[in-house]
Amino acid sequence: MTDIRKAGRGPADLILRGVCKSFGTHVVLKDLSLRFAGGEISCVMAPSGAGKTTLLRILMGLEKADAGTVEGLEGQRIGALFQEDRLLPWASAAGNIRLCNRALGEDELRAALSEVGLAGAEGQKAAELSGGMARRVALLRALLAENDLLLLDEPFKGLDEETKRLAVEALLRRRGGRTAVVVTHDAEEAKALGARIFTLPMLREEGARA
Repeated sequence: MTDIRKAGRGPADLILRGVCKSFGTHVVLKDLSLRFAGGEISCVMAPSGAGKTTLLRILMGLEKADAGTVEGLEGQRIGALFQEDRLLPWASAAGNIRLCNRALGEDELRAALSEVGLAGAEGQKAAELSGGMARRVALLRALLAENDLLLLDEPFKGLDEETKRLAVEALLRRRGGRTAVVVTHDAEEAKALGARIFTLPMLREEGARA
């Protein structure tokens, strides 16, 4: 696994300048300017519907901002965790993790699964996993991939307190100096990650698409 601190270059800051995004008449992000420090964990917090996921999708390149610029993404390989686990149901836990890192060794894969409480689960098909198990497999897929930037949307969603603790520790252990932008609504998660917190303003009615 790449530790970018050993690659001879520091991770770039991500800088948003005047980013705006609307869906029809619904304004989601308005004149948003932020700087996510390279090599740090940043948590984006806001109520549901305030645009957290939309912001992450802009950073992923899946949505285009209506106005403004995003700097610091050039040449960066992105590891993404979506709100949905997006596992292949017919593939095993190990197979899903290896989708983003074909060279991953058997010992490292098993060790990572054990770290999040999934020892022995490498051969289980994704369709057979509980929601919490699937979430941890999806998180490991992002963490164990060869990438420079982690964009994680509610990475601990659906986990009980013990498995959440294990997942937080795995993220901190295996981040390897990569920049991480984490969407969460839970201040305790941000605190456990030692993250810099950014709070988005609520621009529109709760419950609309974000």
